[in-house]
Amino acid sequence: MARIRASVHTSHVPAMGAAMDLCKAGEPHWQPVLQGDGYSRQWMREQRPDMARRNATTGARNLPAMRKNMPNQACVVLLPGLLCDAALWAQQVQALDPAHCVVPSYGELSSITGMAQHVLDTAPAEHLCVAGHSMGGRVALEMARLAPQRVCRLALLDTGMDPLAPGQAGEHERAKRMGLLQMAREHGMRAMGRQWAQGMVHASRWNTPLFENILDMIERQTPAIFAAQLEALLTRPDARELLAQLRCPTLLVCGRQDAWSPLSRHEEMHALVPGSRLAIVEDSGHMSPMEQPAAVSQALKEWMQP
Repeated sequence: MARIRASVHTSHVPAMGAAMDLCKAGEPHWQPVLQGDGYSRQWMREQRPDMARRNATTGARNLPAMRKNMPNQACVVLLPGLLCDAALWAQQVQALDPAHCVVPSYGELSSITGMAQHVLDTAPAEHLCVAGHSMGGRVALEMARLAPQRVCRLALLDTGMDPLAPGQAGEHERAKRMGLLQMAREHGMRAMGRQWAQGMVHASRWNTPLFENILDMIERQTPAIFAAQLEALLTRPDARELLAQLRCPTLLVCGRQDAWSPLSRHEEMHALVPGSRLAIVEDSGHMSPMEQPAAVSQALKEWMQP
């Protein structure tokens, strides 16, 4: 007996358009709507059904049509880092209004390339202004490698360019990250975050409401998501050569006290990117969008200027 593998998909494109029109696309409760189309496409690529039908709500436009209808209006894609979500960028979404801001979620994707392709597939515009923080910066660079014609501006915040180091240094990083994962599995995400996040912020912000907000964000993730994102970071691609090839306006941002992705690294990246700009955020550790939101928002506003 022959078996037929099929799928049926519905469209939420009208809701996606409404989210963008109202400048609400960066809010967390819109993210499942904005990501649904991409998950459907990913499922079809992986499962290869014998037939598929996509049902659209009456009057709906599909993503390619939406992109065609707004060729000169760039969408601002704000990419969160490890264990972060839309809360990381909340102040920037407000500051960049009325720009169409989208904060993607990576789900349990476990490679930088897979994350980048997912964002490209689900982005509601053809031309993208892409800003990435930490791991999100690496995703942003991979998007620029995969689809340079779509990335019209690039901002890299508190991030890096090198792959996992060979030898003992790389093994030390792997062991440290796996130790945090084990702690998350045994004691919960918040307990792990309370130890890990102390190295992520300026020391003056330990045990403050902001620090608790960061722990809230970490606690919204799961050990499975943590494991997937750690795998992505441990297998991260080398982006050093790509930096020299970038031709879009590029901004680098770094907290002066960032101990995880230090300023010296961003100065090196700045030197590699032709025509790039480096903005140093004073009195900030690794979580600059939350620690110094006004300074980061101002840098992004200037970056958005034609």
